[in-house]
Order: sequence, then C-alpha cells, then structure tokens
Amino acid sequence: MASSTISNLSSAFLPSQLSNWSRVQSKPSCTPTFKRPSFAAKIRASSTAFADTRPTDTVVVEKDVGSSKNILACPICYEPVTLIGANVLSVESARASSLQCSTCKKTYSGKETHLELTVASGAKEYDDAMPMATEFFRTPFISFLYERGWRQNFVWGGFPGPEKEFEMMKDYLNPVLGGNILDASCGSGLFSRLFAKSGLFSLVMALDYSENMLQQCYEFVKQERLSKRTISNWNLILVRADIARLPFVSGSLDAVHAGAAIHCWPSPSAAVAEVSRVLRPGGVFVGTTYILDGPFSFIPFLKPISQRLTQVSGSNFFLSERELEDVCRACGLVDFTCTRNRQFVMFSATKPS
Repeated sequence: MASSTISNLSSAFLPSQLSNWSRVQSKPSCTPTFKRPSFAAKIRASSTAFADTRPTDTVVVEKDVGSSKNILACPICYEPVTLIGANVLSVESARASSLQCSTCKKTYSGKETHLELTVASGAKEYDDAMPMATEFFRTPFISFLYERGWRQNFVWGGFPGPEKEFEMMKDYLNPVLGGNILDASCGSGLFSRLFAKSGLFSLVMALDYSENMLQQCYEFVKQERLSKRTISNWNLILVRADIARLPFVSGSLDAVHAGAAIHCWPSPSAAVAEVSRVLRPGGVFVGTTYILDGPFSFIPFLKPISQRLTQVSGSNFFLSERELEDVCRACGLVDFTCTRNRQFVMFSATKPS
C-alpha cells in the first residue's frame, strides 16, 4: 500500500515517458499443504530496462519447488504450525481452517476471507493500536477506493502502472521463478492476483495487516473467477499479519514483493529484517516506493522535516536511493540494484547464498 503523499493523479502512462527511465545498479491434524500447479516449460518475460531495445528474452523455469513444505509459522515463537480442519490451504478453505503452534500451542483461526496470523489473534479485549498510516488503510472506504482510483493516481509520481511494474520485476525475480512468493502489504491484492494468474510461482501468499484490504482482495478474486480469468484457488492464500512479525519459517520463502509499501511500514528496518529472516539463501526481495529527491532536495531542512512527519504520521520518506540500500544492507541483504523514473523507484536485493 502506498501513503497519501501522491494524490489527485491520472491513470494514463504514456509511452513517451519511457525515456525518463534509468537503471541503477477437528479433523486430524496435519502439516499445512499447498497444492502446486504445473508449469509450462518456457515462460515469456520481458526485460525491465526501458531504454533497452533488446527483444524479449525467453525465461526457462527449471526450479521445481515442492510447495507442500511447511512454511507457515507462529508469529510469536516462529515455530511451524499444524493445520486443523482442512487438507489443503487455499482461499476457499481459510474459513474452515485453524492453525496450531507446535511449541506454544496457540491456535490461530481462519476467517471468512483469510488466515489470521497476528500476534494478538484471539484476544477479546486487546487490539494493537498502529500508526496513523497503517490505520488509514484499515478503513473500509480507503480499502474500497484503492483499486478504484487511488492506485491509478501514482502515475504522476512516475509509477508506470501495475502491468508494466509486473513486467519490470520479472527480471529481478527470474532466479526464483517456480518457487513461492510473498506479496507483503498486498493491499487489495493487485499484484497478488497478477502473480497467481501468471503461473510463474508455485504458491502466492497475499499478506496485509488490513482486514478490509484482504476483504477487497477476496472479492476481486471471486469476480475474476466469475469472468473466467481463472485464478486457481490452490496456489493463492490470504494472510493477515504484521510485517514486523511475519508468520513464516526462517529461510522458507523464495521471493518477497512489497509494492508501494515500504514507506508505509512503521519501521522499515524491522520489516526488512523480517524479510531477510524468511528468505532462503539466494532469495529475492523486490519492492517499489518513491524518493523525495530532485526538486524536493531544495526544500530547506527536508530531512528533519521528514523525520518529524514520520513520527507524527507513521509514513516514511526516503530522500535517496542510498537510504534504501543502507536498510537492505543493514538487514543482511546484498546486491542492491534499482530502477528510477522521477520519484518512482523499483529496487531489489538478495539474501546471500
């Protein structure tokens, strides 16, 4: 999800803008299983560098990752959970499922639309009070609006649009195609659905803290099935969790995507540290955000102003690519690279092998 900094924008992305881009370097318990779809031998994926005129490359998916591996974990002790009530986890089976931690024995119940894997899950009187930027996207109105005008506005900040961004990130994700992917802070599931429909990944996990965003994602999945743009219900699951307490076994994920999200995280360093923890060696983290440089760099005292705004709103403001690289490196990720267009940046880093 993105913050409200970029607003009142249009949804068109003109080809003439491409020249602005630059590349910078109580049933019986069982282990949760995820049915894995079959893959075509070859999958087409285009290059992410807009200035590159090479023809589209052919990407051969050779990785065969068994998605039945137990990857879900208790967000309290990070130990694997046991599935109760369903044989296979999917969008449809969440409501009839529950998960129990093998260590602390806490049980996490499935909701109508998603698996509930927050630390405070099951609490009757207590609920975590999150920063304003997080709570903003939990509201029904903003959740409904996100794909109905809000996200389209980002074009004026340099965002090329979901389909183009999806094509761009394939280049970064090429080493892990065929594996699983977490769409962190997925919002209404815009990219989660693209990942699921693409057939490039054995399992797609759409994760957000906002119940209403996950409700929107669930509704969009149902609508796209009815319109015959099929999303298999067994390679997509919806999870509610805190980005700073990811409910996955350490080293269990092949890729993590965070589209227009890192600036909304209360603590980007804590969240990226979690991303690093759950990625396997060689796993890829790819994200997008905006950077307030260029004309914004002439604003006097911009850094202290942005820090104060972060304290008040919970929304973060990155002033350079080096800040993103620093947080990735500090959290154990390497090989940082990014692509820019005006304020928009797509960046990637890798868990060392």
